[in-house]
Amino acid sequence: MAQLSVRSSRRCRRARPERHLRSGVPARRQLGRAVSPRGQPADARRLDHPLRHGSGGAKARPGGGEREGRGPRAARALERDRTRALRPLPRVRRVAALSPELAQPRGRFRTVAREKLADAHVEGAIDVATERLSAARTRAWDELPDIEALREQARDIRMRTIQDLDHHLADFTRAVEDLGGHVHFCRTADDARARAVEICRSVDAKLVAKSKSMASEEIGLNEALAEAGVEAVETDLGEYILQLAGEHPVHIVAPAIEKTGTDVARIFSQAQGREIPAELTALTQAAREQLREVFLRADVGVTGVNFGVARTGSICICTNEGNGRLVSALPRVHIAIMGMERVVPTLAELAVLLQLLGRSGTGQKLTAYTTLLTGPRRDGERDGPEDLHVIVLDNGRSNLLGTRYEEMLSCIRCGACLNVCPVFRKTGGAAYGPVYSGPMGAVLAPLLVGIENAPTLPHASSLCGACTAACPVKIPLHEYLLDLRRDLVSEGVAPLRERLAFTLWSWAWSRPWGYRLSTAIGRLGAPVGGLVGPGRAWAAGRTLPPLAGRRYRDRA
Repeated sequence: MAQLSVRSSRRCRRARPERHLRSGVPARRQLGRAVSPRGQPADARRLDHPLRHGSGGAKARPGGGEREGRGPRAARALERDRTRALRPLPRVRRVAALSPELAQPRGRFRTVAREKLADAHVEGAIDVATERLSAARTRAWDELPDIEALREQARDIRMRTIQDLDHHLADFTRAVEDLGGHVHFCRTADDARARAVEICRSVDAKLVAKSKSMASEEIGLNEALAEAGVEAVETDLGEYILQLAGEHPVHIVAPAIEKTGTDVARIFSQAQGREIPAELTALTQAAREQLREVFLRADVGVTGVNFGVARTGSICICTNEGNGRLVSALPRVHIAIMGMERVVPTLAELAVLLQLLGRSGTGQKLTAYTTLLTGPRRDGERDGPEDLHVIVLDNGRSNLLGTRYEEMLSCIRCGACLNVCPVFRKTGGAAYGPVYSGPMGAVLAPLLVGIENAPTLPHASSLCGACTAACPVKIPLHEYLLDLRRDLVSEGVAPLRERLAFTLWSWAWSRPWGYRLSTAIGRLGAPVGGLVGPGRAWAAGRTLPPLAGRRYRDRA
């Protein structure tokens, strides 16, 4: 089989993870590139972090004592670390949008959200599905003897990995290549798309079978393959439904969560030119008839990667339909697209994260088809790809290392935060954009493409904190959303009128006379405040209660 040449100046490189960074700067320094608050260079890998190997954190006592990362002492250290993480750290470097798929024009969220709020059908479907998933998570968590200890352990694993990400990526690369696979490090979505298309062209691929992959959505792979004359077919049932409908996923775990059985029957009937009843058996049979042929004929299989194991070079794929196994085993070539932060050190740490992934996402003890793939097909084996290519995607992720948002890289993509978010449950996922939705999307998308390219997403939250409480690795999502709102103002992204208004309000309300004056004016203007000026838009979606006859402060 033809081997893909990598002797080019392309920024998508094979073999060495540090080579996709700037030349002349140590990879360890550059992966955590940062600037201290005083403007002096700061090695983010040297931050005083108790989870960092070799840091000044508490060490395990020889011959006994608490194991590193466990027990009350470790829990207190983790809490101190969280407090430290909220202090001012180097900002995320402002960059042009690395992936247009993640960009969110100003005002788009409000426009799409209004459309979805007016559709009772969509709201009802989302509410039923998210309530079921959230209740299943609660039951699954309650079955564990100490869920909080497991969450702390999982957070510990993820943060330790992020702290030494360059080392783990290097180990993963060596292990994959020792097994006969190929690893390509791609800085941008453009680089990743180009590399995937190049691999397909090198084997003269005409048909690509895809398993569910949010990373492929992030880089816009389907569109790139179509432009190259390669047909890509989604084999995850939810993704397949949306592909036929010409829509994007609205939930990272249940992509077609807004669709009812009637909706799916209509989509399948239009696609196949025959009437298909809205019955579960008939719908799955109709999908199976179409997809089985795709599995058998595909030249290339494309999957995501839930986790990559650094020590063994294994990639872990979790699905509930088994399509991930067929996509990775039947085609001659397997392309696995992995976000650079998805690596874990060993199988033991993977086992901890898998306990939480299924429970938090769907309420399962373990995702139905949890597959570990270790290298391409070996001599004597009857299935598996002849060639394995792992595309490791940066696309803005390395900009988060060493910043106060670094912990966002520990997300395991379970979808629990979406299922409990009151904003998502009312508006659905389409308002957030075509890739990541809910609280994790409202944080991640602005960080990856630059907050100026997704300025409305940090406001897509009530700041109730339900997302943080549901996160299995305890990412402070609602605090990050508040931090991003501050960044909008401090970096001059928020409209000037808004910044001036809040500056004036802060100045007035920090003075007793200013507070008294503003409340008096507010009472006089309340009857018309919701009809004209800025108050008109605010009151359009709210029912304003009548004012009390006397102010509370006047009752003393």
